Amino acid sequence: MSDAQDHPQIYLISPSEFDLSTFPAELAACLDSTEVACVRLALGTTDEARIAKAADALREVTHERDVALVIDTHIQLVERLGLDGVHLQDGARSVRQVRKDLGDDAIVGSYCTNSRHDGMTAGELGADYVSFGPVGQTTLGDGRQAELELFEWWSMMIEVPVVAEGALDADLIRALAPHTDFFGIGDEVWGQDNPAAALGALRRAMLG
Repeated sequence: MSDAQDHPQIYLISPSEFDLSTFPAELAACLDSTEVACVRLALGTTDEARIAKAADALREVTHERDVALVIDTHIQLVERLGLDGVHLQDGARSVRQVRKDLGDDAIVGSYCTNSRHDGMTAGELGADYVSFGPVGQTTLGDGRQAELELFEWWSMMIEVPVVAEGALDADLIRALAPHTDFFGIGDEVWGQDNPAAALGALRRAMLG
């Protein structure tokens, strides 16, 4: 994942569960209609066989289109499943070790809720990007929210690319677009009748 030059890029997040007979085609339609920088496989299951099957199916779609595919949390599956990297959920805690284990070429990202300190530490320890969220209002999680001001500060002070994710909508995207490198978009589009069209609409909001 490279830093956006003018406009933020899309970082597409899979649903926590999906049907392997239909989802790869939905993903392909999104990638074919809208430019996407990276896809995150974010299954809720811990069933290794299911994760491996899903990863194989999505890897076929993403790599055919030269889009990176990272996996949520499961560091040990990255190399085994031929993925491009991992998205860590524990702030800066395991970045250094994971970078050592996976090497310099792997993508290592770190979700830091709304903690500047965790984000800066993750960046110093070798994270390729830091993700903050949720950006929008949600009853999920612990109530912490990543405010516009955090992204404004980060974009002025820190070189490490930043991802805004969680409960996004077109208005939030427009407000954040000048201050973030990537938008982590997932449930915002997968719940729609036509995810590719929904993604296209959010992309237009990014471009102002």
